[in-house]
Amino acid sequence: MERFDVKRGLIKSLDSEGGLVALASRFFEVVEKTGNNSFSGSHGIMTSIDGHYNESGALIVDVTNVPPNFDDPDSVKLAMDARKRWTQFLDEATGYNSKQRGDKAKEWAKKASKAKSAVSAARHFMSMSNNLDSDVISKAEELISEIEMALEANDNTKAAGRGEKLNKLLTS
Repeated sequence: MERFDVKRGLIKSLDSEGGLVALASRFFEVVEKTGNNSFSGSHGIMTSIDGHYNESGALIVDVTNVPPNFDDPDSVKLAMDARKRWTQFLDEATGYNSKQRGDKAKEWAKKASKAKSAVSAARHFMSMSNNLDSDVISKAEELISEIEMALEANDNTKAAGRGEKLNKLLTS
């Protein structure tokens, strides 16, 4: 399962043109609507493609690929066409090109890392400190809980924001 950031406003724009299902139909052989802005399909080496926009506006896709017969030039050519279609689909479904999608993915992972680091640093600081006010400790534990819940829900933006609040709480 992969997650891709989507350019602001793109989902509404696509909805006016038939949504994610209509877009997928332009690139893949078999496409079936499975819900609001979600589809299931296949094309060539991609034996299963499931995609949808989640509630936070990201594209979530699960793709199963089978390797082509590398000894057969036609099979390799069809596989290359499938990859090209996949990339074009992602470009239009996210509003970002390959490089931008990679940058966004790194940014997303960095937010999770920062949040985890804030929790680790806070726990270490609280274990080393002898004169922290119980109210500060209580607020810090509450923020840590919120960060952990956000990370479990795959909401790295919220987790990173709470991590910054946690850092500020303990450095003031």
